[in-house]
Amino acid sequence: MPDSNSRYDKYKSSSFRSISHSDSDFITPEEAAVADNLDDEIDDKVEIATKMPNKKSTKISRLIKWLKQHKIVDTAIVILIVIIGLSIYALTLHSSTKIIKNQQITTHKTTTPLKPKSNLVPSNLTGLMVNPSFNKLPVTGVMIENSLFARPQSGLGSAGVVFEALAEGGISRFLALYQDTQPNNVGPIRSARPYYISWDLGFDAPYAHVGGSPEALTDITNWNVKDLNQFYNGNYFHRITTRQAPHNVYTAIATLNQLETIDGYTSSTFTSWTRKADSPLKVPNARVINFYLSSPDYNVSYTYNPATNSYLRDEGGAPQIDANTNQQISPKVVIAIIVPYSLEADQYHLVYQTIGSGAAYVFQDGGVTIGQWSKSSNNAQILFTNSKGQPLALNAGQTWITALGDANSVSYTP
Repeated sequence: MPDSNSRYDKYKSSSFRSISHSDSDFITPEEAAVADNLDDEIDDKVEIATKMPNKKSTKISRLIKWLKQHKIVDTAIVILIVIIGLSIYALTLHSSTKIIKNQQITTHKTTTPLKPKSNLVPSNLTGLMVNPSFNKLPVTGVMIENSLFARPQSGLGSAGVVFEALAEGGISRFLALYQDTQPNNVGPIRSARPYYISWDLGFDAPYAHVGGSPEALTDITNWNVKDLNQFYNGNYFHRITTRQAPHNVYTAIATLNQLETIDGYTSSTFTSWTRKADSPLKVPNARVINFYLSSPDYNVSYTYNPATNSYLRDEGGAPQIDANTNQQISPKVVIAIIVPYSLEADQYHLVYQTIGSGAAYVFQDGGVTIGQWSKSSNNAQILFTNSKGQPLALNAGQTWITALGDANSVSYTP
């Protein structure tokens, strides 16, 4: 129920009147009625004046005279000001409406500019997004040493693809492939081996090395390899002073590109691997990977890094570091291929059966897929398929492939 006191009572109090108004501001009901009648009369006369635009000056003069007689000029002036203001506002609103309509038409006709499209394309070698010019460069293969005297190597972390296998005496060696990266220091570079040449040919890649085994040098000639032998191109290689020979031969990829241009090796034609977007497992089932190559100094392990969806590589029980960056090597994809090998006729050098097929363990996204590798000829690309024989899509980034003699050399744990 409403209060017994009116909500207007406060305006009658002496405190309110003393603060906000004088007594003269308040009128009696009778006075209010007279004022209302006067206002009505003024409204009527204003209405008459507005209906006779051709006699404005006469009507306004009569109105002013009448207002003076009734002593309410001040009130009339206020009303006239209001009328004039409303007229101006109406004219302004009408004009503004026209402007707004014009603006709307103009806006409707304006074409929204298209967003600039990226000119990047997937790298033929790594699947990473690169400038198209990189795909026009040749893939460059470099034979990199892995003896204890060669560590840490330079440029391995920048390679797009790395093949790893034993050379002799239980010592492994690397074939590093470059196209969309160009490290200024790559090495130390050592001698050629036939199976590395076969993998290199799958990428139609010029092959940088320092000499080679007798079999390898014969194969380079017979297989028409794009040869970048340091023996005959010494100016395109350099020796560092902080290591002793033969562990001190290095080069830069840009320097080898110059040599390739001179020799006419200006591009590489090969089958790129099928790629996919990263898809990390919510619960990885292959966090730690172990490859047993020969001995504790050359055995390899990887630890999955979910933050980068890559694999931190350890060798000989310690992180494997790229000397160029001082960063641990961390490929996006790790593959173990089971490849039978034996000794060559000299009973010293190893030979791997690179032509054929075998089991492949593909580690990516924190998991493992057991499929197959296959290579139909020296010049054919090595391919990876799943259990149904379909191409096995790989994440974009560095891929590291290790050749192992049997499946017992591979282990992994969740």
